[in-house]
Amino acid sequence: MSATTPQPYAAVFPIAPTPFTAGGEVDYDGQRRVLDCMVDQGVDGICILANYSEQFLLTDAERDALTDLCLAHVADRVPVIVTVSHFSTGIAAARAREAAAAGARMLMLMPPYHGATLRADEKGTLEHFARVADAAGIPLMVQDAPLSGVTLSVPFLVRLAREVPLVRYFKIEVPGAAAKLRTLIEAGDDAIDGPFDGEESITLMADLDAGATGTMPSALLPDLIREVVVHHRDGRRHEAAAAYARILPLINFENRQCGLRATKTVMAEGGVIASDAVRHPLEPLHPATRAGLLELARAANPLSLRWGR
Repeated sequence: MSATTPQPYAAVFPIAPTPFTAGGEVDYDGQRRVLDCMVDQGVDGICILANYSEQFLLTDAERDALTDLCLAHVADRVPVIVTVSHFSTGIAAARAREAAAAGARMLMLMPPYHGATLRADEKGTLEHFARVADAAGIPLMVQDAPLSGVTLSVPFLVRLAREVPLVRYFKIEVPGAAAKLRTLIEAGDDAIDGPFDGEESITLMADLDAGATGTMPSALLPDLIREVVVHHRDGRRHEAAAAYARILPLINFENRQCGLRATKTVMAEGGVIASDAVRHPLEPLHPATRAGLLELARAANPLSLRWGR
């Protein structure tokens, strides 16, 4: 890589939750506190308006307001990725254009899908990514997740990277993620700048061993996840495995029992946000589940549990 070529984005890019008031309104002051906490967690970047941000429960006006607020408040302290996924290519492209103009450094995009059965074919999917890339002019991350119901084969992902040069990053969070990451890295070679995993980093060690250079967890414990990534990156695999073992019970509980509610619950307990409310039809955690989560969080002691206290 030449001296004039920027280093690829790597390491830990967690998803920012969207805080709501107890009455269900977006808590914009709380959002600023979330972002400040995440910067203090030592993250390498922040992703906004993703599924773990409850993007599917936000109005278009709220999305626009949050995009502007987050990018202005982070103010280039770390790079920000904006999720622009939509089945409509035109809407996704408009979101991408607006995010880039507001200062986003990257976009994240799922393949086009709607409901359980409406999908684009490979030609339509490639054109979808190409048009969004053309609209924004900044790098794109492909989100390869079961939620879309779309199977993105490694040959197709490599073709996408080679035919749409701004598609350089891939968030792989499907079953067998490590095997898919390894195959993608080998097949894509220099077309792949950023092989990331996701799904709360629940398969992080296997994915790092496979060649992943980044992870996109929640904002629950990225400070502790970053220790794992840095140890592994610097050749200290034993230390990475030990650090991961210490936090895996919390990650597992988040992934299997709580989902996106875990971060909000811990951040509310830690004084980052005033309420852990989610919007209906999502339901709050059962009190017993909440207690189990906080027990594990206290043992791990992430910054989110004490940032506002």
